[in-house]
Amino acid sequence: MMDILAEIADRIRKAVDSIPDMKARGEHISMGMDGTPTSLIDKVAENVVLGYIQENNIDLNVLSEEIGFVDNGSEDTLILDPIDGTTNSSMGVPLFTVSMAIGRGSLKGVHTAYIENITTKDRYTAEKGKGAYLNGKRIHTKPTSERKALVMMIYMGDGAHPDAFALAKRVRSSRAYGCASIEMALVATGAADGFLMNAENSRRSIRVIDIAASYLLLKEAGGDVFNLDGTEFDMPLNLEYRSNFLAVANSDVYDLVMFGHCGKRYGEGMRYGIYSNTSIPTAVDVTKRVMKALEGENVSLESGIAERMNVKGTPIEKMDVDILITVGGDGTILRGMQSNDALIFGVNAGGIGFLAEIPTDKIEEGIARLRERRFRIDERLKLQTTFNGERLADSVNEAVIHTDEVARIRNFRVYVDDHLAADMRADGIIVSTPTGSTCYAMSVGAPIIDPRVNALVVVPMAAFKFSARPFVIPTSSKIVVEAVDKSCLLVLDGQKEYVIPGSSKVEFTMSSKYGRFVRFDDDFYSRMHEKLESGP
Repeated sequence: MMDILAEIADRIRKAVDSIPDMKARGEHISMGMDGTPTSLIDKVAENVVLGYIQENNIDLNVLSEEIGFVDNGSEDTLILDPIDGTTNSSMGVPLFTVSMAIGRGSLKGVHTAYIENITTKDRYTAEKGKGAYLNGKRIHTKPTSERKALVMMIYMGDGAHPDAFALAKRVRSSRAYGCASIEMALVATGAADGFLMNAENSRRSIRVIDIAASYLLLKEAGGDVFNLDGTEFDMPLNLEYRSNFLAVANSDVYDLVMFGHCGKRYGEGMRYGIYSNTSIPTAVDVTKRVMKALEGENVSLESGIAERMNVKGTPIEKMDVDILITVGGDGTILRGMQSNDALIFGVNAGGIGFLAEIPTDKIEEGIARLRERRFRIDERLKLQTTFNGERLADSVNEAVIHTDEVARIRNFRVYVDDHLAADMRADGIIVSTPTGSTCYAMSVGAPIIDPRVNALVVVPMAAFKFSARPFVIPTSSKIVVEAVDKSCLLVLDGQKEYVIPGSSKVEFTMSSKYGRFVRFDDDFYSRMHEKLESGP
């Protein structure tokens, strides 16, 4: 069968070479069965395949981007992307392929794969259980990967999710080549560590024809492919289904991307820390329950709660852990995030606990899910604050500049990208992230912002001007708040305070770091309804 696929690829290359110019290759001539425009080069390549199968009575059904499913009565189906990288071909970029796979049932049923770069003639082949090859030479993924050297292929097109761009900022190097089969093949050969497809526009997500061949190639080379919730990846053999995924060279990459650390995928080697609010009467009892649920794991206690329990502890700033379990309310979580960059898992032993994940009566169930890695990561923007050239602590919720005297207002000026945006007298100014929009900002009339929106909101507090209203600003902007006349207080996430003399300016930008929370099943709107409308 591999010889047949090679012959088909040769014929496609000759047919593509016969198209007179590159611009003509990308000309849209019809609408494909997948609902996307069909380019001339795609149709030419598909016709070659269909013609070859008919002429030679090849016993295969066909599932293709342009024509859809052709039932020839066979048990096996040829899953075909006639040209992967159509735009590249029309631009003269030598990264476009014919991608062919043969299988039955679903993606897991694919047993033969053939990918050829039409320009370079490099051929990637794989058969289930027989390994993966490049031009006849066995290929393997990287056996291990390092945090500081991670190279990721990442879809960053117009439908990309903000999390994709966030990952690009975290890794050493990232690439987006516009040809999924080549990008997956680079992971299979060991040139790259992984490939992330995360589109918030579902029409931009991957189809089975895009990934069928490269999926088997990567698996046979030693890699793996997951859904973004960490479950095993699979797709039905139809054009209607689309999906996001994470392809990895090894378990290190999975952990680095999904959890921000380098450990073992199934829970081995995870380091846990516990940070409890010692002012809560039940702090010791709840902490003991958490420790019991974590029995057998690598667990560290923060110094404060450790002292209450008469055991050895570690200052939170020095805790080298992967997941920090907080026992308390939102304030405990915010203090923990200002002092440590670990993933946060909040146990609500306080009030509303908007940021916490579980109540105390769910500790055993929640910790079990944590240990089994049955959770997702919720990344939130952080606000970076700079004063007098010094970078202060990042904020997950908000930064507040307000009068340092009771019942005294101050004069403030707000600049956005060095342009004067507001000049007012008020009790203070809040600069809030979307996460903080359900906190202090909401209490003074600002809008609630979905955390998936990349925006900051500037909120006047009791302004002495009717026109002073909250305004939303893109996270790419720089915000400067000037305390014009007298001194004020700068408060970050309600945890740290700084005196701001009169005539001083404080600068706010989006941080390069993100707050990261363990989340189970609920979404932002369910949480908002429960905590804000149905809560106490």
